[in-house]
Amino acid sequence: MRVAAPAGRLPVLVLAGPTGAGKTQWAVQLAEHAPVEIVSVDSALVYRGLDIGTAKPSRAMRARHPHHLVDVCEPTESYSAGRFVRDALRCIGEIHARRRIPLLVGGTMLYLRALLDGLAPLPAAAAPLRAAIDARASQLGWPALHAELSRLDPAAAGRIAPQDAQRIQRALEVCWTTGQPMSELQRGTVSPLAGWPLRYWLLVPTDRSALHQSLAARLGGMMAAGFLEEVRQLRGRGDLTARHPSMRAVGYRQLWAHLDGRWPLDEAIARALAATRQLAKRQLTWMRAERRALRLDPAGGPLSWIRDISADTAALGL
Repeated sequence: MRVAAPAGRLPVLVLAGPTGAGKTQWAVQLAEHAPVEIVSVDSALVYRGLDIGTAKPSRAMRARHPHHLVDVCEPTESYSAGRFVRDALRCIGEIHARRRIPLLVGGTMLYLRALLDGLAPLPAAAAPLRAAIDARASQLGWPALHAELSRLDPAAAGRIAPQDAQRIQRALEVCWTTGQPMSELQRGTVSPLAGWPLRYWLLVPTDRSALHQSLAARLGGMMAAGFLEEVRQLRGRGDLTARHPSMRAVGYRQLWAHLDGRWPLDEAIARALAATRQLAKRQLTWMRAERRALRLDPAGGPLSWIRDISADTAALGL
């Protein structure tokens, strides 16, 4: 799907970075000075009811500065990269029609890659095959299935963590259904944003220890704000299980397991922090291979970035 560019071909702005780098704060500060609307690129912010543990912008902030693709589905639903691309393109078209600039902000690199590079026509999900993969995982463990994926599709396995059940399952499903590696099918795709003016930044901390301290402080703040109670309320709905994609999000997965009695709260918090750091590491690894973006250090602050974009939008008459 591609959105027809309006007259003047207004740009699309992208600000990506690892979790905890400060992307939302930068985006909101830009929205104070330039005619931008924020489009979330985050696989957890799409879910209603996942607020504290996702560091979701407050309702007051969202009322002041429009945020799109936040709270768009129930946590019982699955939200895919394909759906994100469709939703993001619709938002981009609507924002441009208002003579404003879309600013895509987030760290879900699978979604961002799908939008910037395109999606291959992959087979639809097959419930019986997924059930068979889940049964093998229950018997052997997801790391064993990740090793199997490494033999079938080394490129895909290199981008997927050994515990990322959802993505391992999908990659194996594609391999077994088509007889071809998913990474091979994804080559040669065309970006739905081809031809659009694109400005792309990566917010990459140069001080890894400072990022780790920030992540620990953020998790501590989430716990103080009632993160555990939020997970308890989600469990109490009665229609969610630990296998739903929403409940496999970092932090939610570990606290759910604590409430299941698998480990004490202190250990659940430690595991959540370790998983958050691993997520940031995977995101940074992906970013090191990205050659299209300009890298910014969050320690420097957003002022010069805001000044440059404000000047550009003024030159467009916005």
